[in-house]
Amino acid sequence: MTSPALVAFDLDDTLAPSKGPIDPRIAAQLHALLAKVDVAIISGGNETQFRAQVIARLGEMDDAAAARLHLLPTCGTRYLRHDGTDFAALYAHDLSAQQKADALTALREEAERLGLWEAEPWGDILEDRGSQITFSALGQKAPRDAKHDWDPSGSKREALRDAVAARLPDLEVRSGGSTSIDITLAGIDKAYGMRKLAEHTRIPLASMLFYGDRLDEGGNDYPVLAIGVPSVAVDGWEDTADKLDELLETL
Repeated sequence: MTSPALVAFDLDDTLAPSKGPIDPRIAAQLHALLAKVDVAIISGGNETQFRAQVIARLGEMDDAAAARLHLLPTCGTRYLRHDGTDFAALYAHDLSAQQKADALTALREEAERLGLWEAEPWGDILEDRGSQITFSALGQKAPRDAKHDWDPSGSKREALRDAVAARLPDLEVRSGGSTSIDITLAGIDKAYGMRKLAEHTRIPLASMLFYGDRLDEGGNDYPVLAIGVPSVAVDGWEDTADKLDELLETL
């Protein structure tokens, strides 16, 4: 691909350190992209995280740039577009109260049974994100190094995912980031979000370019690659920034 019509990104460990704000270098690159193409961010993080990690760091955008920015929190279960004043939801597929309760119970009980419930986490282990329930093994505020060291092979997440999925056959249960499990309505993952993006923008999937740090089979970015979106594997936001410099030279 020589000139994508839309460039999409995962957020944590792709555009920014996990749960952290985007660096000024990334902010400048996003502004440069928005002057030329549509830009989308799709991640397991909630809307509040998107606003703190990205929107607050981008600063002023003109109307044309704001209209070209697409935000898909909680793996595309929500889709935000700028309405001229602020980013507002085009849709939100929230879980029911019973689905949330079942998911929270299954996650805690199975994590305890498997010995994966942390006694002294950095912040909350379980989070209700409205359209997604998220388990973070070490807590929402765990430092990056601790998270990366917790399950390098992915075996802990796989065991927990399988155990929880067996109890929630009507919901989507998948491995998220390096320590997380995400639960949404059935059939909703990043592939769903990218298809909705194509539907709303009328930009074909083949004309998009996606950057993600978990494009390996089983990773939470893999569904994007699997539906045919040209994709670039990255290892942290600095690697993304280097590769964006190369892309911007071609646009």
